[in-house]
Amino acid sequence: MISFTDIGRSALMGLSSHKSRTFLTMLGIVIGILSIMVVMSLGQGANELILGEFQKFGPNNIFILPGRQPTGPSGAASTLLSDSLTQKDLSDLENPANVPEAVGVVPVVFGQQPMVYESQTYTAMILGSNQDIARLFALNISNGRFFDSNDVADRAPVAVLGATTAKELFGGNDPVGRKIRINNQILQVIGVLQTQGAGSFINFDKAVIAPYPIVQDNILGIKYFQRIVVEGSSPALVPAMIKDVTTLLRNNHNITDPSKDDFSIQTQASIAQTVGTVTSILTVLLASIAAISLVVGGVGIMNIMLVSVTERTREIGLRKALGATSGNILLQFLFEAAALTVLGGCIGVAGGIGVSWLVSFAANYWWGIAFPFVISVSGILLGVVVSGTIGLVFGIFPAWRAARKSPIEALRYE
Repeated sequence: MISFTDIGRSALMGLSSHKSRTFLTMLGIVIGILSIMVVMSLGQGANELILGEFQKFGPNNIFILPGRQPTGPSGAASTLLSDSLTQKDLSDLENPANVPEAVGVVPVVFGQQPMVYESQTYTAMILGSNQDIARLFALNISNGRFFDSNDVADRAPVAVLGATTAKELFGGNDPVGRKIRINNQILQVIGVLQTQGAGSFINFDKAVIAPYPIVQDNILGIKYFQRIVVEGSSPALVPAMIKDVTTLLRNNHNITDPSKDDFSIQTQASIAQTVGTVTSILTVLLASIAAISLVVGGVGIMNIMLVSVTERTREIGLRKALGATSGNILLQFLFEAAALTVLGGCIGVAGGIGVSWLVSFAANYWWGIAFPFVISVSGILLGVVVSGTIGLVFGIFPAWRAARKSPIEALRYE
């Protein structure tokens, strides 16, 4: 009786006798598994990066966005273009009688603008806010000072530069006290931020921050806010703060039907849940697209195995004449197909881990983004299981064809 060891040895000998063909057959599986591994690892890494950025905002803050709660691409567009958050809303939110749980209110307006100093021009993000934005985002000054509440109230034409912006405009010179021009508005530089590093949403190194009244009126030409952040005293008071803010804004905007809200409120937890859902869906979709190449690889394996069955007809007849059963032949060719795909899957998993590490290294070293390196355990299991399954599924028909051959006819085959 032929043992499984003998069957496995015969299968491996059959694969090793055609090394080039074996490698090219595995290539489709390797590429498919590698793509799935990279997509899943980078998807998990992106999710961790984004959630880490949101956690910096603190669990006791709420974010007020203009426009209705987005429900799709069109909803997101209406949110960005909405002008529903006004100066009156900001003033009322800053009133302790209206939102007693709040300890700070931070308005935000932003836009990309060219910055000019003498003959140097650099396009960067202009952020308009009040003095509390430094505390909210933990911004530290390396030179000069940050603007204060008096600068905001007096509409002072002052600005704080990010580290990269200062370097691009002034080289190695000290920018404090010098003046830059943004959209015909002259701003005096009063401070430079310490290097913050690129985050998922705002790269303060490549930004300019100024009091929001001057940015609104003289640079962006708008009368509304694109974001308002309300800081609470503790996470436990966030629900009460949301209720007070919602009531205030509905009264200001004359809204009686909650479905007609022209604003939305988000917390760290709700944003994290939304981001996690979106990144998970995108990861699954991209992994599914990458998996298509596995089907192509499976078809290639079936074709090669069919060719192998034809080429080895006399071998099959000889084995049967020496006592091998149809079941033994079936198992041998199934083993060959499974070995091809499992080996290709293992190579793809190793390659996927390597590519994921290279992407993480490049993001940290060259782009300054703290992109985490994640080894997707689910991706490894999926890669090995799927590759083995494909080998069995696409190897059944060739193996069945081999097992059906008559030993007498096979021995006569030329």
